[in-house]
Amino acid sequence: MGAEDAIAEIYRTESRRVLATLIRLLSDFDLAEEALQDAFATALEKWPEEGLPANPRAWLVSTGRFKALDALRRRARFDASLEQIAERLGHGVTLPDPDEESVEDDQLRLIFTCCHPALPPDARLALTLREVCGLTTEEIAHAFLSTPPTVAQRIVRAKAKIRDAGIPYRVPEWAELPDRLDSVLQVIYLVFNEGYSASSGGSLTRHDLSAEAIRLGRLLVDLLPEPEAVGLLGLMLLHESRRIARTSAEGELVLLAEQDRMRWNQEQIVEGTALVERSLASRRFGPYTLQAAIAAVHAEASTAAATDWAQIVGLYDVLARVDPSPVVELNRAAAVAMRDGPAAGLVLIDAILVRGDLADYHLAHSARADLLRRLGRTGEARIAYERALALARQEPERRFLERRLAELTAA
Repeated sequence: MGAEDAIAEIYRTESRRVLATLIRLLSDFDLAEEALQDAFATALEKWPEEGLPANPRAWLVSTGRFKALDALRRRARFDASLEQIAERLGHGVTLPDPDEESVEDDQLRLIFTCCHPALPPDARLALTLREVCGLTTEEIAHAFLSTPPTVAQRIVRAKAKIRDAGIPYRVPEWAELPDRLDSVLQVIYLVFNEGYSASSGGSLTRHDLSAEAIRLGRLLVDLLPEPEAVGLLGLMLLHESRRIARTSAEGELVLLAEQDRMRWNQEQIVEGTALVERSLASRRFGPYTLQAAIAAVHAEASTAAATDWAQIVGLYDVLARVDPSPVVELNRAAAVAMRDGPAAGLVLIDAILVRGDLADYHLAHSARADLLRRLGRTGEARIAYERALALARQEPERRFLERRLAELTAA
């Protein structure tokens, strides 16, 4: 591997860790990002001639910090306030020994800072994807149906809020943990969901996002093994175990009941199931663990017909009490339809839609259409499928709904 290829690989694997440490050392997001880019630019100049250093990460942190100090001193000619900052950063601050300092601790601090409850939810998500995951504003905008300028503004405002409000760059104290941890778990779960089932576009999944969410989940569990963090990691692994079976070779959507279970990742199922059991044993679990338990029941069934739908409905009953929402009701209704028949499930879904909940949620109309189709109510099924198609934005899902409509027409 040539020097440039090696640098590219180091950027891919180490840049977010280096950035997290630079943010801690410099106490400024923008300055740290600029320092990171300067450090890698210097590496591109020097490493091909001098060879890779023994510890590239420590070299990049050290180089980035000194580049930032140089930049501050140059700017201090025009802004005297920067001179004091440069002096503060230049004296009395010792770079950590990479063998003693946990870089993962810096990443955990960064996650909690990006997910601080003082920030709006959409800003937390955008900032985490940008700073912790390294996505561009264009990628974030595409994933969440927004525009790059809007995403950029959210990130700028979030950084300003962190700076102006003096939000600390640290893992919260134990008493603060429940509120702060919920925010972190929510953001990681949103990142995973967008990767596991993209909200729009030509691909059903975005493996880069789901893999990054799992990486963050592992990091969180390693350093802060709270039951719900453990449950969330188990949930993500169990869902991810089915990823390659969810689409055909042509990229078409394959429903759970029709998936080839031999293609499910057994290592992820074993690990995910063990994590679920660990969280349940704590008796301090919450909605992520309950969702993971439902996923584990699916994973344990050797065939779709062998699925224990009674157990799944029971788990949804508990989930509906712990974390009530129309989506949980919808998923429970689908499980009831599998346990008691499509008519029983249809009554529940109709009740949700009559209330006005999920009126613009394409999966609610798709689920209703499927139950109507199974009951032989073809005309009503067509109307429901057409409504789902009008709301769906993901191309594989749209093609699936179009196929269902064509099948009804042919019948």
